[in-house]
Amino acid sequence: MSTITVNISFQDSLLKEIDKIAKKEHRSRSELLREAARLYIQRQRQWEELFMLGDRMTEEKQLSLKNVEEEILAARRNRTESR
Repeated sequence: MSTITVNISFQDSLLKEIDKIAKKEHRSRSELLREAARLYIQRQRQWEELFMLGDRMTEEKQLSLKNVEEEILAARRNRTESR
């Protein structure tokens, strides 16, 4: 896999945090930023899959937005009561 060099601008304070973490983890700045980008993309895909599942379940069960909101409130109440 080939690599391409890109230029990115960061505020000084953010770059200092990036460098601090990279140093603590004995990694280069580039390694840390590549990993951060991979994790971000992975998380976005997971959210996308979750929303698609929600849409599919809503359609299959013919739920309205009101039904979903009621279920969320009920689940929150049950969680609060069980504590």
